[in-house]
Amino acid sequence: MTLNLNKPICFFDLETTGVNITSDRIVEISILKIHPNGKEESYTRRVNPTIPIPAEVTKVHGISDSDVADKPTFNELAKEVYNLVKDSDLGGFNSNRFDIPLLAEEMLRAQVDFDMKNRVAVDVQVIFHKMEQRTLGAAYKFYCDKNLDDAHSAEADTRATYEVLKAQIERYDELENDTKFLAEFSSRKQFADFAGFIIYNKDGDECFSFGKHKGKTVLEVLDKEPGYFGWLLDADFPLYTKKVLTAIKLRALNNKLN
Repeated sequence: MTLNLNKPICFFDLETTGVNITSDRIVEISILKIHPNGKEESYTRRVNPTIPIPAEVTKVHGISDSDVADKPTFNELAKEVYNLVKDSDLGGFNSNRFDIPLLAEEMLRAQVDFDMKNRVAVDVQVIFHKMEQRTLGAAYKFYCDKNLDDAHSAEADTRATYEVLKAQIERYDELENDTKFLAEFSSRKQFADFAGFIIYNKDGDECFSFGKHKGKTVLEVLDKEPGYFGWLLDADFPLYTKKVLTAIKLRALNNKLN
């Protein structure tokens, strides 16, 4: 079967120095871009993270400091990665919680503006967990009857994710072959940022999901406690979260001026 696409979708996977969105870095990125006409583009690059790769992480994905010492940094690759994905929706395995937030951080550090305003994200892991509760390797075996021999190789994981999604659509009648539907089905909560620090309430207002102001709207907090905004910008929050907060504050100021 083929995916019913209104625009391209880029399935991607990252191998990294760890799992901290704000402090860890990409060491390998693989993108499989599927066009509405079925055409495929494949892009895989090793990346010099500019920080050491912990030994325990190397044991997982097999990439060591020496493997990436002579590779380009993400700053050097950011524009070509952005040009590949800028017209596309995104797809991945646990991508909503990890890969997309980390990619956004790397893009913003490289001074490349990146957001999800005009795209949706399909998280194949969420679909899988809602249906079967398994890992990617088990999903590949279950849906495609294939063994994922190169697990934690970004390129192998990316290809497997794409094949699993197609098999999921064929298997479950309740899944529509539509990117927007799949994105909504595979989302956990409605986040204003990627990391989940700012969520939408039932009225569609941005609210804090943590700390002393949990459940309060961002606008309410910024109005009553202006200093909290400065603290957030200076604290160790993801760059994209800070970008969203700044946009909310600017929107409020523009509304007052108008």
